[in-house]
Amino acid sequence: MRRFILSLALLCMITTLGSCGQQTDLPPENAVEKINLRIAWWGSDFRNNATIQVIQMYEQQNPLVKIEYDYSAFNEYWKKLAPSAAGNVLPDIIQMDISYLSQYGTLNLLQDLSPYIKSGLIDTSSISDNNLAGGKLGEQLYGFNLGINALYSVYDPEVFKEQGIEPPGTDWSWEDFEQIGVTLKEQGKGIYLGTYLTPEQFFAYYLRQNGASLFSEDGITLGYSDDRLFVEYFGRMQRLMQEKLIFEPDIWTLDVNKPDQDPFYKGEALLGWGYSNQFISTVQRYGKPLALATMPGPHNDRGLFLKPGMFFSISKSSKQKEEAAKFINFFVNNLEANKVLKGERGVPVSSAIKEQMKPFLEPELAQVFEYIDWVEQNSSPMDPPDPVGASEVTSVLRQLYDLLMFSKITPEKAAEQFRLQADEILSQNIK
Repeated sequence: MRRFILSLALLCMITTLGSCGQQTDLPPENAVEKINLRIAWWGSDFRNNATIQVIQMYEQQNPLVKIEYDYSAFNEYWKKLAPSAAGNVLPDIIQMDISYLSQYGTLNLLQDLSPYIKSGLIDTSSISDNNLAGGKLGEQLYGFNLGINALYSVYDPEVFKEQGIEPPGTDWSWEDFEQIGVTLKEQGKGIYLGTYLTPEQFFAYYLRQNGASLFSEDGITLGYSDDRLFVEYFGRMQRLMQEKLIFEPDIWTLDVNKPDQDPFYKGEALLGWGYSNQFISTVQRYGKPLALATMPGPHNDRGLFLKPGMFFSISKSSKQKEEAAKFINFFVNNLEANKVLKGERGVPVSSAIKEQMKPFLEPELAQVFEYIDWVEQNSSPMDPPDPVGASEVTSVLRQLYDLLMFSKITPEKAAEQFRLQADEILSQNIK
């Protein structure tokens, strides 16, 4: 009897069929491990809600995938991301801006996406090389373009009509822009010409109009040699502020990010500014129909460019790079997902998706598509990605812009200080 029991025990030790003893702690043969992804982005309420809907769509179609997400405002986003980068615990998918691409890419924090395109995990058959190029550093693709944008002016036709002023056409100029301000001043109604023009964005546009750029191609100096361009652009901004036609100092004490405080949303400013992907949310906040216009010329075909709205990057530390690539593919190539996203990150980079969406476009989004079509025919290639240190240079420019707007410094002195400080920052890129 004892020999029989020992034989039975030995049989149980060598069998894998589970016929002896309990095997409930072992996974079934057909069990598949679930995949967890983490994704982070910045954005408005519309972007946040739309992105969450697309994440839920992906999870429904891929039940073994669970996606954790985190979103915040732009400045907070980068503050939160920095310690994650330092600890090498970045989310699997990171929404990336062109101004930070070089910084994160050169620190070996981002995965080259080229292999996932070659393998077919990300389908680029209907996406042009030009639409992909903005996410490249050298031969490495560190950011996948999520949409195409362009600088734009936005206005309420009714406000122009009330002021007896013709809305801008495709051939208007900076001189026309300032002349509209003169007309408003003569009317004495206290109407603003326009809202805040972010200095680094619109000065860079002005430089491009004049055949220059904000940064040199190698990223170690400023990209323009003639400070006259700085003086011309910021001299005009200072004059307009002094005439109280753009934000004067006392209004900066208000939270102009709130519609009830911003003169444009109150019908007290003729023009707003930004990138075309912001048009939908701007209309929603404004509550009435708005119209798009190009930026002032001349030579806006030099100044304008098609800009990647933003990118998705995959972190180098991700353990789920292939699944992250599949999600990016879904995000850019799925029609239903793009119906939800409504071009809020930019007009789709896929020509196929762009065409398929046209029957479903709401009037506001149709305006954006038409405007981007126009810019495609009236623009120049964008500048290379901002170099490492660009965010510090931007900080310097904004500080000087504040001083200019408060008339604490002359445009000539500001131009001199900007060059000195910017070149000192950028010189650290010399290898």
